[in-house]
Amino acid sequence: MPPATRTLLILCGLMFGLQLLDSSGWLVLNLALWPPLDDSLPVAFGGAPPFRPWQLLTYGFLHGGTGHLLVNGLGLWMFGRDLEQFWGSWPYLRFVLVAVVGAGVAQLTVATLGGVPYPTVGISGGVFGVLLGFGMMFPNRIVMPLFPPIPMPARWAVLVFAGLELALGVFGSGDGVAHFAHLGGLASGWLMIQYWRGRLPWKPQRILRY
Repeated sequence: MPPATRTLLILCGLMFGLQLLDSSGWLVLNLALWPPLDDSLPVAFGGAPPFRPWQLLTYGFLHGGTGHLLVNGLGLWMFGRDLEQFWGSWPYLRFVLVAVVGAGVAQLTVATLGGVPYPTVGISGGVFGVLLGFGMMFPNRIVMPLFPPIPMPARWAVLVFAGLELALGVFGSGDGVAHFAHLGGLASGWLMIQYWRGRLPWKPQRILRY
């Protein structure tokens, strides 16, 4: 397994282990992504924990349960390996972290506009960014998503998941999933690739195989 993907998986696993040992909830209170300036949070979370800039990155390495961790880890393993080998470890790692931060910004925006004032955790936004990158770099590669379990070209998998997340985000009934964070991860990944391709006003120093 390439080093950056392996490191991300190990870090997520270690942080989840620390969460299980953290009976005080310190990790969630300080490292999860909390909506700023919100006084409606439940007393169970100690009132309104303050938003801190580092939460835009650290929330990605916490998870809400074993299933949440396993699904995200499977996504990184399935799509991240080939993407890292194609781009190189450092560009790939930057890409994932940008997608995590972009997903966090999207989630904060939705929360500020009246979303559910609960903490956000999980590297799902980064995984959706990786899926977007995989679909753009290997558009004709046949993949088998967990849902729907139908073989399809990678580019179609990206479109299907983007459509599902948009529909669930707009018409969902509060299922506890940060659908707009997933969309933020997709959008951030797309912008990063456009930047690497020299299609944004800010040009990269060099253009690789993007």
